[in-house]
Amino acid sequence: MSITTAPIHGVVAAVATPVDAARRPEHATLIEHCRWLLANGCDGLNILGTTGGFASFSVAQRCGVMEALAHSNLPLGTMMVGTGTSALADTVELTRAATGLGFSGALMIPPFYYKNVSEDGVFAYYASLIEQVSPSGLRLYLYNFPALSGVAFTLPLVERLLAEFPNVVAGLKDSSGDAAYVAALHEAFPRLDVFPSSEAVLASARRNGYAGCISATVNVTAPLAGHVWNASGADALTSQTELAAMRTAIASVPLIPAVHALIAELHRDGIWSNLMPPLHALTAQERFALHGRLDATSYGKMLQLQR
Repeated sequence: MSITTAPIHGVVAAVATPVDAARRPEHATLIEHCRWLLANGCDGLNILGTTGGFASFSVAQRCGVMEALAHSNLPLGTMMVGTGTSALADTVELTRAATGLGFSGALMIPPFYYKNVSEDGVFAYYASLIEQVSPSGLRLYLYNFPALSGVAFTLPLVERLLAEFPNVVAGLKDSSGDAAYVAALHEAFPRLDVFPSSEAVLASARRNGYAGCISATVNVTAPLAGHVWNASGADALTSQTELAAMRTAIASVPLIPAVHALIAELHRDGIWSNLMPPLHALTAQERFALHGRLDATSYGKMLQLQR
């Protein structure tokens, strides 16, 4: 199946992946959460990204998640899948699976084991991948997260990839938190869909012409994030302030465990409290601090608006 869907723009959740007591991805629970996100403010979903635990799952487990979603009747055109690994052959297999099943795109972190690699090496990795997957069926989103990958997508590297593969490289998610870098990318490559990684800048992202955001905390802030993306004027700015306060509160404790804890409360389903080691659930002290900070925001009021 080739990709025929429009590119994803707007509010995109970096979807968390629930696991059962044996630490296996729990497909039915994931599907229901994805359904909730799309009904409550999200324009798109990033499956198996950092928040989704991609690096903690085997290739077979990641393919299993993709296949379950492909048979869920959810719109695959709203989903990009994290397919990056350190092993080229594994990345090829996962990316072929994503494109073959009909997902809208592949979000790909660069190979992240070797450090201080050359840009020629990174370029060769992507060039080999694209050649093996088949460019006609691939929409590729670069994933800039140098704190974890050790590899930064410099402007010259992005320019080189766009020049060589203009019909394949569609966008970039930036998790560096560097606003100047994002602005420079957008100015240099206006056709590239650029996604900051926080909904705290969503109103300004739309005003600046960015494609949207791909965020971990949108797993629970989706109703307000969707409103901010579609609002305008003073309403957008006021709601943006509230949204930024929620993001700050959630990020004040370990982020991925906090997201899992809040999803568990949102859906009243304790399975979300399970995490893949080496991550672990919030401590009682961390949960107390998280709720104290969220209580000072409009988080509770926002959740009353969910469908």
